[in-house]
Amino acid sequence: MAMTYRSGAVDDATPLTIQQVSRRTGLSEPTLRYYEKIGLIGAVGRDESSGHRRYSPAAVETIEALSCLRSTGMSVRDMRAYLAHLDTGDAPRLHELFQDNAERVAQEIEHMRIRLRYLQLKAELWAARERGDTAAEQRAVTEITPVIADLR
Repeated sequence: MAMTYRSGAVDDATPLTIQQVSRRTGLSEPTLRYYEKIGLIGAVGRDESSGHRRYSPAAVETIEALSCLRSTGMSVRDMRAYLAHLDTGDAPRLHELFQDNAERVAQEIEHMRIRLRYLQLKAELWAARERGDTAAEQRAVTEITPVIADLR
């Protein structure tokens, strides 16, 4: 079965170069080397003639999964846990891992909402000052005070 990669049609069994894997996954070449160095991905085979890395389809599949996890902000520690629990089929641990990370992202979203509200109110405050609208400026100050406490 043929798979189509961004670089063109490539057979399933054809190992990919680091550049191809980088383009396919969105992970930089230094990140791919780092993941190999720290053992997050296994040792990558080398081309006999050039010594350049050649990623097997199985390695690419793992790297694609890691790329998705990284894009969520998952830590390397949690990515290691994911791979370990995946290997053992430990569904309860995988559920817990993803639930914990979902809660982390929900907290990040809440913090971002607070930051957004602060910035919106500051923009309203400065727009009111620019217009000379002291009533609108005072409303912005009143609304922003509790938001400042939430920023901390």
